[in-house]
Amino acid sequence: MNDKFDKQLQTKHIKPTAMRQLVLQVLTKQKTALSLPELEEIFVRADKATLYRTLKTFEKNKLIHSIDDGSGAVRYALCSEECDCSIEDLHVHFLCSKCNKTYCLNEIPVPTIKLPVGFSLENVSMVVEGICANCR
Repeated sequence: MNDKFDKQLQTKHIKPTAMRQLVLQVLTKQKTALSLPELEEIFVRADKATLYRTLKTFEKNKLIHSIDDGSGAVRYALCSEECDCSIEDLHVHFLCSKCNKTYCLNEIPVPTIKLPVGFSLENVSMVVEGICANCR
């Protein structure tokens, strides 16, 4: 299909398949995170289980990250090339209260959290809500 997408998948140790290439192509074009139901609308003829497994494979291999933005649907967005999905790579997400789209604000890192002795940090999710530039 596209050597760029094949290479991107292979870099993350993901075997390129037609569906994986198509999903990666769609995610690459997006400026916002997508939920599984939104992907199902794009790929109306695709098997839902295949789409779900594709997303989980991408997430497991750190090609995408999942976002629980409080909207009730988990959304997915591409990781930056240098992302290792470690605590240092976490960034703020923005949920527009008008269009209900979720944006990755990659340039805004999640603030450092100092936990009490004996606690260990595994994940942080920070969602800012407001009105996006398109809806303003």
